[in-house]
This record gives sequence, structure tokens and C-alpha cells, in this order.
Amino acid sequence: MTDQDTTSTAQLAQPIDLPCGSRIKNRFFKSAMHEAMATRDHAPTERFATLYRRWAEGGAGVLMTGNVMVDDTQLGEPGNVALEDDHNLAVFRSWAEAATVNDTHCWVQLNHPGRQSPATINPRPWAPSAGRLEGEYGKFFAEPRELGREQIHDIEHRFAHAARLAKQAGFTGVQLHGAHGYLINQFLSPLDNHRTDEYGGSLDNRMRFLVETYQAVREAVGPSFPVAVKLNSSDGQPGGFSEDESLQVIQHLADLGLDLIEISGGTLEKPTFATTTGDKEDRARGVYFSDFATRVKQLDLHGTVVCLTGGFRTPADMEDAIEQGVTDMIGIARPLVLQPDMPQRILDGDIAPNDRFKLPWITTNVKMLDKAFNAVLVISWFELQMNRIGTGKDPNPKIGGMRALLFAFTQHGPAALTPRRRKNHN
Repeated sequence: MTDQDTTSTAQLAQPIDLPCGSRIKNRFFKSAMHEAMATRDHAPTERFATLYRRWAEGGAGVLMTGNVMVDDTQLGEPGNVALEDDHNLAVFRSWAEAATVNDTHCWVQLNHPGRQSPATINPRPWAPSAGRLEGEYGKFFAEPRELGREQIHDIEHRFAHAARLAKQAGFTGVQLHGAHGYLINQFLSPLDNHRTDEYGGSLDNRMRFLVETYQAVREAVGPSFPVAVKLNSSDGQPGGFSEDESLQVIQHLADLGLDLIEISGGTLEKPTFATTTGDKEDRARGVYFSDFATRVKQLDLHGTVVCLTGGFRTPADMEDAIEQGVTDMIGIARPLVLQPDMPQRILDGDIAPNDRFKLPWITTNVKMLDKAFNAVLVISWFELQMNRIGTGKDPNPKIGGMRALLFAFTQHGPAALTPRRRKNHN
């Protein structure tokens, strides 16, 4: 390795301490992706352990799991894992043990979909307020029922109980999913939350569910266990959850001792990204949410670590973002499916600073199908690749989109081909 290579990864290689006292060995953060490999009773399979061991051996400081739902009757996607009791704790332990080799942190992303639960999975969803999803995908989601106060408190308890179980299983942290249009985001957004009680109206009221959930989780896992939140920079819609409001929420969570905030954005109705074009889109967009991250870093965060996820494709961009104080950690997702050891290769100097990782163009070679399934096609393709790794195979970027759709249909039936949510390319 040359001196230039050593300099180019100096910031990325630095460990970082969390307010709770835990130390992360470097600045690479594998952001969440839905693995779609759970059993019919929503338990993880041994494929999770194989997949996450591969990532842990690949050098990232933190691995974030895909969605783990806190209620197995309220799922966001086919193949979701749920963590409600200790019935399947042995396989969770196997997953955690594999995912924490090589001094790696593995955190469980805890979630509740609220109204963003496809009708093919859940015909009776719950939400802060009644009202269908708007936009072109609204027809795929059932009319939700409004949560009562007792139900809200029950969900908060479910998050806390799931976090306690995750710690018991051997995971090293948890993240509350407050982005992408799921339940916490629905409470925060005035477009979704029309309540007139203490959980609606002002921002203080709309953030109450998140704050109470965080406090319940913190009490359940103790002061020395990492607790993170994934939060939208905004909903990207007029009248929705705004950047200024997001900054206020982040400041409040930091005041409460939050360990890490991961910045994201968009909802199902207003997605940040949902195309198959891969590198073409990446080049046009660049690193996502960097301007907002800069604003976050200007807050009085009391040591809360900032993670910026999305659009990092060269080691030079990653290093510059940390050196310039835009973010503390580099969130990467889909590139790590195709190159699980990317973090270690960057740290070892095997990837030159300006070498660009290119996401593939995913296509069925039938324009009508590409257009019809767009986001589902992309998600299914990456789920197929993760399944390959979970069965001990290498990822294969040459696999076509048609095979990905067939894989999804075979694994989960027609529900897999209906919109779940729209996700950025991380």
C-alpha cells in the first residue's frame, strides 16, 4: 500500500465512540436492506447468519439488519422478520454471533409499518390517523384504522421488548426506523397525522410517539447499549415533515442521549429514488442529503454520531465527507451486496481513491415490465443476491431482472410483486 493510499483512508479507518460508551472500529456503516429470507412464522433462517458473517468479515464497523417488525400481524414486506418473544431466540443468537465476528457491531433495525403494510399482507393496518395512501400506489394499501392511546402505548412497549430481546440474543445495538413512511414517520408527518390529542398537532405532539418509544427502549436496554434512530431529512412534500422540523427532532433526541442518527429521506408517496438505472442515476444525483447533514452537524449534538447514507461510490468521496465534517459515518447498502468486502478492500488500499463503484442497470429486457415493476424489480434483484450469499454462493451481477421477479414470486407469491415501499439506492 502506498503512502497516498494510507492517507486516502485515514479518516475512514478511525474508530469512533458513542455517547453510551461503545466504540465502533471504523467509519463504515452497512445500512439496512430487507433480506426477505424469513420463515413463514417470521423467524430468521440460517441464511441470515451466513450472509451477515460474510459482511462482518468484509470490514464494516456497523452492520444494520433489515426491518425486524415488532408485531407479526403488522408487516411491511413479504419475508419480514418479527421479534415479539423468545420463541425463536436460538436462531437470533446464531445470527448475532455470526454478525459480530471481526469486532463488528450488528444492530437490529426495529420497525412497525403503520398504514404502509400492503393489503396482500395485511388487510387491516393501523396508523396515527385513518386515511388511505395517496398517489399511484394507494390502491395497493388497505384503509388503516386510527390507533387509540392504549394501542400506541402497546406499540411503544413492543419496541422496548423487542430491543430487550435483541440485546439478549447478542446483538450490539438497535435502531428505531423513523423514516420512509413507516409508523414513526407517519406520526411525525402532518400529512399523515391528523390527530387532535397529545399525539397530533404541534411538532412536540407529533414527535411524542418517537420520544416515548426511544425512552422506553433506552430503559429496556440500559445506558450502555447503543440506540440509534433513522430519520427523514424531510418527506419531500409540501406541508409534510420538513427539514427544519427534522432538525428540531434530532436536537431533542440528542439532548436525550441518542447514540447515532442516520439521515435518510422520502416516503412511499414521494420516493427519493425508485428506478432501475443504477450508475446513471448515481452520477446525476451524487451523495444524497449532504446539505442537510451539514446542518445537522451544526447542532449541539452532545456526541451523537451522524451517519449519512446514500450515493457514496468512491473512497475519495467517503473520506472527504468525514474530513470536511459532513458526517461521522459512511452509510452504504446496495454496493455491499455485490462487493461484501468493500470496506476492508478500501482500508487495505485495494480500491483506488477515485475508483467508482457502479450499480448495474437492472432490466427484464421488456420495457413494459421494467416500467410496471420498477422499484419492486430493483428490490427483488438485490434480495436475490442476498439470498445467494446466504446460501454460500457469490453475488452474480449478470443475473437479469426477469429471474429476480421469478425468484420473488416463487419465494413469497403474488404479494412480492405488489408495491411495498420505494427506497433510495443507498
